[in-house]
Amino acid sequence: MPKKSPSPTGLALLAAASVLAGCASGGGPPAPSPSAPRSSASVPSSPAGTGTPDSSAGAARTPEGALLVADFGADTVTFVDPSQRGEDARPGSVKAGTAPYGIALGEDGTAWVATAEGVAAVDTATRKRTALIPYRTDSGPVTTGEYRGGGMGIALSPDGRHVYVGVNVPGRNGVLEVIDAGRRLVVATVPVGRRPFDVDVSRDGRHVYATNHDSFDVTVVDTRDRSTRRIEVAPYGTEGGLGSWLKPHYTAVRPSDGALLLPFEGERLVVVDPDTGRVRVERMTAGTHQHGAAVADDGTLYVVGTGPIDPSEDNGPSLTVRTPGGKERVIPLDGPHEDVAVSADGRTAYVSGGFTRDGYWNGLSIVDIATGDVTRLPVGVRPLGIVVL
Repeated sequence: MPKKSPSPTGLALLAAASVLAGCASGGGPPAPSPSAPRSSASVPSSPAGTGTPDSSAGAARTPEGALLVADFGADTVTFVDPSQRGEDARPGSVKAGTAPYGIALGEDGTAWVATAEGVAAVDTATRKRTALIPYRTDSGPVTTGEYRGGGMGIALSPDGRHVYVGVNVPGRNGVLEVIDAGRRLVVATVPVGRRPFDVDVSRDGRHVYATNHDSFDVTVVDTRDRSTRRIEVAPYGTEGGLGSWLKPHYTAVRPSDGALLLPFEGERLVVVDPDTGRVRVERMTAGTHQHGAAVADDGTLYVVGTGPIDPSEDNGPSLTVRTPGGKERVIPLDGPHEDVAVSADGRTAYVSGGFTRDGYWNGLSIVDIATGDVTRLPVGVRPLGIVVL
């Protein structure tokens, strides 16, 4: 679907409206005691079922600063030491469940992985799956691929007691499932929008935000009474419906004020006040279709550009590094990417090559933030979600 860059007047009008957008339909291929968490949607500010380990990972020690990626094209998660290259890298994979998507990491070292079958708990110290928690929601047959049912976005409460996972139900609205992390079972379900790409939690733990790709909105869930509010976020409008590319994907929660930051097309950053539902739009500069987003404690925003919708007018894949004041650096990448995590010292970004659509590759791009140098590291099978251990 073609798009038009906003004029200053258009931006002012958009800022007064409550609207949003992103890529193609989820209904089928498009026309053209636990401790506090570290989520895949946030950047660390300090170093930070039945076990089914891969034989290569059984006795491995997971070094600080290693990575864990979800192999969306398989049924595993893969451990990566980014300081190693070539044969020395020796990544180890652990069975998680079919088509793993998002990952949330607790301070106790448990990684919670949203798969098509259920939420896997993986002990990152021993590299073993310790549980596979089935969903309460019927999301259809367990399948693979871009439009599969089951868990997508996932996050932890600040105290680590609850896991929140967005469950995609093909053809219908999705569900937020609430898991008791200690008992390892689903204790509640909350209706949200269609195809919940991302899930985030407010810093005080009072609200959960489900970013719903196919319904152009964010569902705000009150964790006290599980009441919900819908905020439409569609800076390009909702024309095209399920077939539109211009829908939301990932959200970052700004540390300074709790605002929700949703990037679109390397042109517009939608800033949502989740308490009032007010929406305003700021200019972005990458000019590319955007997916993954993460924000550091200092407010620096990292956004993954997957590539052009229209090659005749859009730019290629990139990583945008945006300061709290809105100044941007755009670092080109080779090929589509999906999600991003940043090292504890803020010097390195890790961008997964999985991508939810065609064009993915089996590896990570390692980006030196200071110099903009990019190193490609082959790893995993369509790696999607990523966290720094």
